[in-house]
Amino acid sequence: MGGIYYRLWLLPLGVLSLAGCIPAAPGPARPAAPPATDASAGEPGSDIRQDVTGGDARPTWTLQPVVANARWVGGSLYTVRRGDTLRAIGAMTGVGSEALAMENDLAPPYALLPGQQLRVPAGLYHRVATGETGIGIAAAYGVDWGEVITINALSEPYILRIGQRLRLPSHARALPPKEIDVAARAAAFKLDIDDIATGSQPAIAAAARPAAASAAPAKPVITAIAEPAAFSGRFLWPLTGKIIAKFGPLAPGKVNDGINIAAATGTPIHAAAPGVVAYAGDQIGVYGGLILINHGGGWVSAYGHAGRIDVQRGQAVKAGDVIGRAGASGQVQSPQLHFQLRKNRIPVDPLKQLPPR
Repeated sequence: MGGIYYRLWLLPLGVLSLAGCIPAAPGPARPAAPPATDASAGEPGSDIRQDVTGGDARPTWTLQPVVANARWVGGSLYTVRRGDTLRAIGAMTGVGSEALAMENDLAPPYALLPGQQLRVPAGLYHRVATGETGIGIAAAYGVDWGEVITINALSEPYILRIGQRLRLPSHARALPPKEIDVAARAAAFKLDIDDIATGSQPAIAAAARPAAASAAPAKPVITAIAEPAAFSGRFLWPLTGKIIAKFGPLAPGKVNDGINIAAATGTPIHAAAPGVVAYAGDQIGVYGGLILINHGGGWVSAYGHAGRIDVQRGQAVKAGDVIGRAGASGQVQSPQLHFQLRKNRIPVDPLKQLPPR
């Protein structure tokens, strides 16, 4: 059942993995995109009509190869001198201002006093380069992106800055380029919705602003996308159908992070609330055609097993907009929609957020 997988409880908090959950038998053939009808004319994104058998050929996290430049920094004490800034000290020590602030419990505006002593946390630190993504950096060192989030206390909107230092887990190692390529291909079955929602934004300059969402992007958006305004409304049903799998534990060690709704192939999938498309493609094999919408305020909705995708990354959508068509792509045996809602990275039961019916 799409979105139902074994959760590895030994991983750090918030880190989810799909490793080992994919059936040995190949998934069913994906349905061809249904022919265009008058009913789809004029729908938002209907000019895109992306068949998920193609998907996004090059998702944002693969666009900029990561140069593994991490270096070890030993723990020490630094005595602040007149004129020092936290950013300058972070660059000088190699740990970055964020790590210094976290280690020393500093808060904005980060005022420093001459003679003040700062603890420099020991660790392995990667310097973020232009266009690198969290997922890409994690793959380059063979570590889990969720663990990097935890170590660095990263938070929404999860946009990395050029020159930022990311502390890596102690077991990180730089993978040779060929091994990175292999790992990237294998990761298509290991990445989780949380990884893409938090780690697919390309890094930008400290003074740069993310790209604003557009109702109909003229070309693929490959830069960081601005966060939508905080969502404070209600969610709508993405489609009508029988619920064939509910949220929560299904069997020992087996959990469904959303609900599965039966739907005829080609049934329109509607955005559950206004927001910005954070991902639209089929790089996560278990979900097949997958759309993620960022609603702001920590809310993300996910729509899996789509037979057709009618939106693209960076596109602004309104509640009720048609974003795709139901299908049986991914690891399912019948047409259906896997629907998730997440708040601050944590899956929540959609039935408690959707209107009763």
